[in-house]
Amino acid sequence: MKKHIPNTITCCNLISGCISTYFAFLSDYRMALLFIVIGAVFDFFDGMVARMLNVSSPIGKELDSLADDITFGFAPSAIIFSFLCSFHNHLLFIPFLAFIMAAFSALRLAKFNLDARQALGFIGLPTPANALFWGSLIVGINDNNFTFDGMEWVILAGTFLSCYLLIAEIPMFALKFKHWGWKGNEIKYIFIFSCVPILFLLGIAGFAVIIAWYVILSVATKQSILKA
Repeated sequence: MKKHIPNTITCCNLISGCISTYFAFLSDYRMALLFIVIGAVFDFFDGMVARMLNVSSPIGKELDSLADDITFGFAPSAIIFSFLCSFHNHLLFIPFLAFIMAAFSALRLAKFNLDARQALGFIGLPTPANALFWGSLIVGINDNNFTFDGMEWVILAGTFLSCYLLIAEIPMFALKFKHWGWKGNEIKYIFIFSCVPILFLLGIAGFAVIIAWYVILSVATKQSILKA
């Protein structure tokens, strides 16, 4: 019985992604983001529970990647698609380009499964971070009625940039600690401490800024990450 518990949690992640996609198509971006976050919580616990119960399996690994692509690939793509559809300027097929992100997310997840270098960090932008960026960004734009001429093209360009970052050979740090001391964890602590004022000032939209800051900090310090 216990061998099914981690896979059940993983399926809850997948279902959360499906629900997020539903709300995305309704242009209810807050609810779409909420279910991405809920999916991320399930994604965090499925691996932990599998290790605790010592019931890790190949099918669990494959199921986890499938669920992640729905929640952190297809759902944010649907959010971007729905947002681009709100621009009534004859974009025609352009909004459908948002779903390229789902394909690149699947590619990133497949690479992660085969890449032994990513035990203590990441190579390329993690899919949950990418999903959180787009969900919080669109929520912030929508809640504040922020718009300008040509915004749809900026969003589309940002989508393509995210696709590149997902599979780029760029080392990015993970919030995993071998010890709690400052030495060797400087980047992680700087990142964590800087997140607090960003969230306080910007609210939900602050998560988009935090993810952008995470990418910038990773790129700026990639040599030290490679040596860690």
